[in-house]
Amino acid sequence: MGTPEFAVATLETIYSSKHEVVGVVTAPDRPAGRGRKLRSSAVKEYAVNKGIPLAQPEKLRDESFVDQLREWAPEAIVVVAFRMLPKIVWSLPSKGTFNVHASLLPQYRGAAPINWALINGEEKIGVTTFLLDEEIDTGNILLQSEEPISEDDLLEDLYDRLMERGAKLALETLDGLEKGTLEPKPQKASAELRPAPKLNTETGHLDWSASSREIHNLVRGLSPIPGAWTEMINGEERVKVKVYRTHPAAGSKPIGEAYVEGKSLYVGCGEGLLEVLELQPAGKKRMAARDFINGLGGEKSLKFA
Repeated sequence: MGTPEFAVATLETIYSSKHEVVGVVTAPDRPAGRGRKLRSSAVKEYAVNKGIPLAQPEKLRDESFVDQLREWAPEAIVVVAFRMLPKIVWSLPSKGTFNVHASLLPQYRGAAPINWALINGEEKIGVTTFLLDEEIDTGNILLQSEEPISEDDLLEDLYDRLMERGAKLALETLDGLEKGTLEPKPQKASAELRPAPKLNTETGHLDWSASSREIHNLVRGLSPIPGAWTEMINGEERVKVKVYRTHPAAGSKPIGEAYVEGKSLYVGCGEGLLEVLELQPAGKKRMAARDFINGLGGEKSLKFA
């Protein structure tokens, strides 16, 4: 059960293994793009291509959908980036239903664990497989696998690595469930749990009064999608600008004031400077800072807010 590209790696790994994929469950086709044409999920496209039986229920409690699951008679259900399942579904397989979650639970329960681990400047993250129960992301842990984070990792870098790590861990978990060698363990209680709530537009609005390190972490936690953003003020003109790649630098300038040094673009922060390496003004393509600077011509007095 899954929807986005992140889930396809796990499906492909299981499909290519000794285990039989008796069915795939994914989201219904949704209108997308300017033409609002119906678009299939990445998981559906893979399932159709391989001829795997498919279900796309609007409601997971529908009797017809539950009957379909019973007909497939799965011994285990693997969930990756899907919806919250009702008990009638997750309690159905004999060996359980487990989720592949991109964090080291109990930390970063929620919809956006990879983003928030980067935003918070973590030095490691990982993948957890756990059995589903009544509460979201709280079930007993089956297996975990750690992944280090470098200080310049972007969301897209970490996403790809965790996608592959998650696929391998899902297969290892299935093997363990089949052999009966796994011992589910309760998640450890922690007074300092860091959540991973859904992102919104304001999450990505850069606050230049923060330190350059904090802003850098926010940028990389949202790059390339949905993207951190700021407003560029040039005289009376205000233009929304997405920021994709940055690097903290030493120095001091007024908060939000941008200045050019050679082919480099710096912005003053509450603490330190932030070098902006890649950005995208509204209506233009994503570009390197040097190309942005070339487009400024003689105008070098800018402010970001």
